[in-house]
Amino acid sequence: MRYSPLSLLLLLSLVWISTPVTSWPQLILVPVAKDLNRPVHITHAGDASQRLFVVEQTGRIRIITKEKLLNSPFLEITDRVGCCGERGLLSVAFPPNFANKRYYYVNYTNKTGNTVIARFHLSADDPNQTNPNSEEILLTIVQPFGNHNGGQLAFGPDGFLYIGMGDGGSGGDPQGHGQNPNSLLGKMLRIDVESGTKPYAIPTDNPFKHNPAYRDEIWALGLRNPWRFSFDRNTGDLYIADVGQDDYEEIDVQAVNSKGGENYGWNIMEGMHCYNAPQCENSQLTKPVIEYDHSQGDRSITGGGVYRGTAFPQMQGVYFYADYVSGRLWGLQRIENHWENQLLLETQHSISTFGEDEAGNLYLADLTKGEIYRIEGKIRNTRLNFEGLQSQYAIGDHLAVSLQEQPPLRITSLDLWVAIQFPNNNTLFYLTDNHPVQLNSQPQPFKSHVEVDEINHTLVTLTIPPYLSEGIYTFYAIYNEPATDLSNLALTLRSDIAMAQTQLQKG
Repeated sequence: MRYSPLSLLLLLSLVWISTPVTSWPQLILVPVAKDLNRPVHITHAGDASQRLFVVEQTGRIRIITKEKLLNSPFLEITDRVGCCGERGLLSVAFPPNFANKRYYYVNYTNKTGNTVIARFHLSADDPNQTNPNSEEILLTIVQPFGNHNGGQLAFGPDGFLYIGMGDGGSGGDPQGHGQNPNSLLGKMLRIDVESGTKPYAIPTDNPFKHNPAYRDEIWALGLRNPWRFSFDRNTGDLYIADVGQDDYEEIDVQAVNSKGGENYGWNIMEGMHCYNAPQCENSQLTKPVIEYDHSQGDRSITGGGVYRGTAFPQMQGVYFYADYVSGRLWGLQRIENHWENQLLLETQHSISTFGEDEAGNLYLADLTKGEIYRIEGKIRNTRLNFEGLQSQYAIGDHLAVSLQEQPPLRITSLDLWVAIQFPNNNTLFYLTDNHPVQLNSQPQPFKSHVEVDEINHTLVTLTIPPYLSEGIYTFYAIYNEPATDLSNLALTLRSDIAMAQTQLQKG
């Protein structure tokens, strides 16, 4: 089959959308909010309100709306939260259909040092306020030491609540919780908090529900301190960043079709290495997809998330994570059957957490500075719209067509390509920025290196000549990286494909 240039254009655009990036994004951090008190978690409610919720470790949840931090807290429970170190109010999770349910869940350390999973209800008259007296405690887990509390809550794509629990603390898991099937510590838990069963139900497909040697709540075991984990909103895969002991930090990835029951190895292994032993039996253990050591000053992994927004094409499908101590930020992605990892940014931030908004944009928090940043790429996917093109024309009519860039706007210069497909002809004719307008059968940009402040482009202004054929004329426009041609479109396309049609009649 022979493809027309138009077909190839559309085909390449689909390839670009569906294929993992082969080049890594260059990142910038855009300030969003400041003056927070020890921010440790960022999330959204999935209620179309466009609010960001930021958990402050000391016992408050704050709201950011339209990049403004509201003065009044969403939740204030400092009277019952034990802080700080690795203790405190550590995360919040909103159930599916939160807008109608008007309640949510938190993970916090109480004044005696134990982990509490609780439900809170909104106040009756203000969606930005919680009734602190509405607390329903679902689960309390005794913590033997003050560190390795875990702390993350998240609803999975299956609608169940996942709870990341550390091994109880000290160092090296001295009480053996990570491998103890009767302990909830050192585990990923999975419970049903939405069935109406009090205080919660066990999902029927939990892997150890019918095994008396295990606690029913356990979904996976062998974790040291899964401080932050997240689900890829597109695939449902679970990414667990497990903080290491002496030498190695690791990321474990559980596919969406997993039946649970994985043993991630702690304290038999640290990362991909036997822990405190030259050899160990590890044939039944699930190894991490990536690890890094402490030789470069990195000491504590902070798990992030997979970018699924639309504005930054090179970020698409990349899992971003960081090290709290060094401030370095990496990208991780699966390319066919292997994982690729790349250092992307060195920062001076104490990165305590990542989070995403309803649109799939990613954020990070600086614990010590109390600041929130949005992660952006230097290459932005831009939207273009044709303006002034009527649905129908006749010979002798005046034709005036322009192209307008839609916000959010570009932050780099790009090449603009504009083409017209004539009736009953698969050939594309390319417009160039000349007066009078010129059409060329050989591919060339309408204008090269369009600057960031050039967002409106006059394309055609003329009286329709009598030699044009009747039929449908289709206009196309794209932004492409400078000094490249359409053969590289799968990697260099930097906009959606704008398309508009008009009909020419001679009568």
